[in-house]
Amino acid sequence: MEREERATFAAELTHWRSVRGLSKAALAQRLNIDPSYVSHLEAGREHGSSQLARRADTELDAGGALWRAWQRTDVSPQAAEHSDPPSGTGLLVLEDEAALRYDDGRFHLSMRRLLHNNGTEPVTRYLVRIAVDRYPSEPERSNALYRRNPLTWEELQLTAHCADEPMGWTVKHDRDAFKEVWLQFQNPTSRFPLYPGQEAEISYSYCVGAEKWGPWFQRAVRLPTRRLTVELSFPRDSEPSVWGTETSMSADFAPLRTPPQRTERGKHSVFSWATLDPPLHARFRLEWRLKNAADEKENNPVSTLSASQAMTNAGIVQDGDPVLTRAARPFDLPTEAEEAQEVITSLMDAVGRVRQLHTFGKGMGIAAPQIGIDRSAAVVFPPDAGTEPIVLLNAHVAEASEEEDEQYEGCLSFFDVRGLVPRPLSIVVAHSSLDGSTHLSRFTHGLSRLVHHEVDHLGGVLYRERMRPGMQPIPVEEYRGTGQNWTYQ
Repeated sequence: MEREERATFAAELTHWRSVRGLSKAALAQRLNIDPSYVSHLEAGREHGSSQLARRADTELDAGGALWRAWQRTDVSPQAAEHSDPPSGTGLLVLEDEAALRYDDGRFHLSMRRLLHNNGTEPVTRYLVRIAVDRYPSEPERSNALYRRNPLTWEELQLTAHCADEPMGWTVKHDRDAFKEVWLQFQNPTSRFPLYPGQEAEISYSYCVGAEKWGPWFQRAVRLPTRRLTVELSFPRDSEPSVWGTETSMSADFAPLRTPPQRTERGKHSVFSWATLDPPLHARFRLEWRLKNAADEKENNPVSTLSASQAMTNAGIVQDGDPVLTRAARPFDLPTEAEEAQEVITSLMDAVGRVRQLHTFGKGMGIAAPQIGIDRSAAVVFPPDAGTEPIVLLNAHVAEASEEEDEQYEGCLSFFDVRGLVPRPLSIVVAHSSLDGSTHLSRFTHGLSRLVHHEVDHLGGVLYRERMRPGMQPIPVEEYRGTGQNWTYQ
């Protein structure tokens, strides 16, 4: 314990890597980072993100020692995310519980918060946000829907309570698909502000019809929070499947660290998920798929459509759209960090839809221009199950090996064909984090090919331009490598 209390994160990382008998390269491979970055971490030249520290603690089975060392030595503005906020910072959320239930074409949402006033002034109101998006990653389609049929206060049927007292509320924003209200710690008969040092339980609920609600539910951590739980409930006969992802200001993007737990309650399947001390500004997004006879054709479009038509229906921009052949606009980071995070979330939404259409044995990737967003962002999923996705912001190839090989590739934007494409066996990619820091990451073999393909998209280059002169893509029906990984000596 004495050694742990003195140890910095750099020293603790070196210690546990040695205890586990791992080289820097082996640890880098487990953490999906460049080996040189491990050297920087152990030398104290880089501190790493909170997500990286947690992953390292898990991979090295350090029992929390690495995570605690990272917290002690962090000097960034995010260091206070997991510590008690100083007096004067306002509300602390001790318990945050969200529940969504789907029945008879309507989503019923109930929220409960146990609040502690950690500040020096009475709290008289609490901000609530309601946002809907029927077609994630298809903004034009969603915007047209809500212009025709905007979300109304009447259909929401918003109610709120503080303990047993009804809470009044005033509107802050009232838009077609987005509402914000201030819940008031008062009603027509009484006032009950939350004074410094006091705790209060508030709850509120509302309803949204399925015609205006997309297959996702997101919780954003906007106040220091001790425990966050989410519960989703769907009719069992809809054969629901649920998965989730997490994003944060560190630019790390990954599946939820623990899967939602499924239980059966009567005629409903219930999916529960929880986390302790979530980072401030983190976003936890749960998505689902329901099977119904009425939409079976929509959920399984490959059975009746060509591959490219199915991708079009999934929101993937197709060959011929100018957005695919011009360089994407880079983000000004960290100024545009929130915009970049939204684009990453949209890309993950698209990945979820596309994966319902095809088996990607070689791994897969998608770039923002492919969903109609002219920004320099892409995500890449390695073929190994459970490996975290690679997030690329403002990415470009800084170095490429002279050694190449040729393998067949597919592209979601013209998925009816496959092309034989030469690519370097190793590349170094320069890319940014949401906080504006830059990184160099090396990729080899199949991962080099996947990443190179997506970085090309950010530069407006399609794989056809890299094929050898006279070579043409072949119809997907003639391709025999579907569902299999590329092979290397």
